[in-house]
Amino acid sequence: MKKGQLGFLAGTHMVNDLYQGAIPAMLPFLMSQRHYSYAAVSGLAFAASGVSSLFQPLFGVLSDRKTRSWLVPTGFCTAALGVMAAGLSGNYLVTWLCVALAGIGIAAYHPPATSQARAAGGSSQKAMSIFSVGGTIGGALAPTLVTLVIGGVGFAGSYLLAIPALVTALLWGLKGSWMRARGHTPAAPLVTGASGKAGSAANGRTDDWRSFARLVAVVAGWSIPYVTVTAMVSLHAQRDLGQSAAAGAVVLSTYTACGAVGTLLGGWVGDRYGRMTSVRVGYLVALPALLGIAWAPAFPVLVLCAGVFGVALFLPFAAQVTLAQDYLPNRPGTASGLTLGLAMAAGGLCSPAFGWLADANGLPAVFYALLAVFVVPVVMALRLPERTLNVPDVPATPPAEPARTHEVQ
Repeated sequence: MKKGQLGFLAGTHMVNDLYQGAIPAMLPFLMSQRHYSYAAVSGLAFAASGVSSLFQPLFGVLSDRKTRSWLVPTGFCTAALGVMAAGLSGNYLVTWLCVALAGIGIAAYHPPATSQARAAGGSSQKAMSIFSVGGTIGGALAPTLVTLVIGGVGFAGSYLLAIPALVTALLWGLKGSWMRARGHTPAAPLVTGASGKAGSAANGRTDDWRSFARLVAVVAGWSIPYVTVTAMVSLHAQRDLGQSAAAGAVVLSTYTACGAVGTLLGGWVGDRYGRMTSVRVGYLVALPALLGIAWAPAFPVLVLCAGVFGVALFLPFAAQVTLAQDYLPNRPGTASGLTLGLAMAAGGLCSPAFGWLADANGLPAVFYALLAVFVVPVVMALRLPERTLNVPDVPATPPAEPARTHEVQ
């Protein structure tokens, strides 16, 4: 494990997903200051997550064909530009387009960065959880940052939200040669970049598209409550429980911060007890926690249930990423793009429908509908097969015949 490189990538992930989390954090302010409806803000949630998810597989294919490290800083800088412009815009259509631009930047970042993180971390679930938790921490910090900036100086101060991306881009410029020199080494169990196909063929790895398709369906079902709860839980606290905007930011931050805890815990559980344990336990605990969010009669109950839901929902996160790459060892970028991208599109595509439901019947009805939808991926997750690629940690000369494999330790 290359700890320095992995930590640096986790930092860039934190900045990138800071802007992913900034968009739902801006929605209550857009409703109160620009008087948008639930359907309108759900349309913005779709622009962020849905458009991002549709573009992400494309960037995954591009990163498999050729190493494109420049997509990492370009991605989070574009995300920052989109969020800043959305805050400064006063027109709904322009705001929607700016949010979509931010989503495209977020999409450009994930496949190359995830492949580099897997190369830096090897087969460890903990390593992937460290990279993943960087993004979760960024999402947890976003509500506080947005509340301080927009709640303090209004949307006119949205340019301040671009500062983290500018600082990180400067650091990337200083560390760029180090990343290019160490980002794609043969020590990793999955070969990334242009040489990925040849390396995989040499080790006898085959792509299991059937299992991968099942995983994509599970992640699609995972993304629907993830996107909707992220967009609606703060509004739920304010509109249904009579809380302030600051209290809404607290419950959203709690949800995302507990997601960071769940991501790290999932990596530890995956290394100690097997990654399928983290997948199954996570989904089984998330289901009743989502029921608690829908039922919550008071603000403390909502915060508690949102926290438990965040931990449980993100417990399988690192395992799902590495499992996708092990199902498609010849195409790690494509696996990351489809799992983190196209599958996530389900959450964004469903956002307008849940927005209309909220306008018609209120937010509690939305959470009960989510509960019914979430039962399907929970059942499917319990039936996902494990797949372990037995590749030595230290490169060794492969045996000439299967009968002699006992000579290689």
